[in-house]
Amino acid sequence: MAVNRDDVRAIIEAIGGAENVNAATHCVTRLRLALEDESKVDKNKLDSIDLVKGSFAANNQFQIVIGQGTVDEAFKIFEAETGKGGGSKEEVKKAAASKMNPLQRFVKMLGDIFIPILPAIVTAGLLLGLNNILTIEGLFFDESVVQRFPGIEGIASMINFIAVAPFIFLPVLIGWSAMKVFGGNPLLGIALGLLMCHPDLASQYGLFDQEAGQLAEIPTWHVFGLEVQQLNYQGQVLPVLAAAWLLAKVEGFLNKRIHDMFKLLLVAPISLLVVGILTYMLIGPVTLWMSGIISDSIVWLFETAGVLGGAVYGLFYAPLVITGLHHMFLAVDLQLIGTTGATFLWPILAISNIAQGSAAFGAYVIYRRQKKKKEQGLAMTSGISGWLGVTEPAMFGVNLPLKYPFIAAIITTSIVGALFGLNALTAASVGVGGVPGVISITRGFWGLFAIGMAIAIVVPFLLTLLFSRFVKEEAKEMVDVD
Repeated sequence: MAVNRDDVRAIIEAIGGAENVNAATHCVTRLRLALEDESKVDKNKLDSIDLVKGSFAANNQFQIVIGQGTVDEAFKIFEAETGKGGGSKEEVKKAAASKMNPLQRFVKMLGDIFIPILPAIVTAGLLLGLNNILTIEGLFFDESVVQRFPGIEGIASMINFIAVAPFIFLPVLIGWSAMKVFGGNPLLGIALGLLMCHPDLASQYGLFDQEAGQLAEIPTWHVFGLEVQQLNYQGQVLPVLAAAWLLAKVEGFLNKRIHDMFKLLLVAPISLLVVGILTYMLIGPVTLWMSGIISDSIVWLFETAGVLGGAVYGLFYAPLVITGLHHMFLAVDLQLIGTTGATFLWPILAISNIAQGSAAFGAYVIYRRQKKKKEQGLAMTSGISGWLGVTEPAMFGVNLPLKYPFIAAIITTSIVGALFGLNALTAASVGVGGVPGVISITRGFWGLFAIGMAIAIVVPFLLTLLFSRFVKEEAKEMVDVD
């Protein structure tokens, strides 16, 4: 599709002119802009442009949905018309971050650390789900698939090894990504993660001696009269985050004070030695204790008041996406999996995505009645996207502008969250946060999760149509404005 230059000029005018653009770039489908003043954006005028399929603001970035392929040509014209562009996503993020408060910057930091490693985590979650399908008894036959077809037992074992590796060596992934964010050498972050997962350290998953019925004896180092436990931090989040932050600071301190001639010989070895010893002696034990408190608190909430915990998390998860605060919960999910082997939170996230997609399908019916063809296309594609785990187009492009589809989705998610909390439903891993997410659910809960999915597919759709009857005049006004 050829891009009309006048449409791009209209976009520039609608966002407050070229002078309101601080930095600009684009991704696969969207223009991503850091604006000087988002209040200057004429949202109604912007959304009325044929080229624009939706727009939303998130994390101090203003994003305009154009479409795959088309966005490339649109950005070239945008860059030529404004003289702004050619910047990387990091430069746009940096410009946006300058306007954030401390809490927003902290959450952004967590997002910058965990989002790059998400493909590995999601892949591992999907493969764990595949392993469940192959090994669970009674799913297809009385015995498991592997028992029915013993020739694939070796393949199933290989799948399991591949799937659990990213979770076992999670500190390596986090160490690499965290050092990039904290401004250190990512290779040192990998080395830090490896020393925390050394196979000779005592695995926390094997500390309980089944035969003796008690905790196994943990080997220790003796350092100046102190006993330091030789613990493995596989699957842990908080210990490696704290250690990576300190490692980046120590490396930066030494880089400023050691002559270039000796940096290669001194900076990395000293940094890793100092932080490694401190991690074993202090950082690891303290942060592991803190991680236990966080995990135990969430487990206690869902075991004693699961209905309340699930309902509240389901109600507020999607609003947290609007603010960007949802990124912090990925760290919590991974910490819960690393500490307890499962998470209560992620299944509710998956339901939230499905509900937002279903609400967008309800909006499609409403737009069809109103004969708004562009909005129909956006609602249909974003609904499918929501069901597959990518919810922002549905939320920001369809549900929030209409308001009542968004309300329908969060009400439904809260109800399903309460149902899940009541039954202490968990996921054994983090997977795709939509319909495919069922394979990441802990064994024994697949049927309940399927019921939750059915509710999330049907109820938001029906509620959206019902609510539309009470806001008919507002919908009419929207048509007139557009």
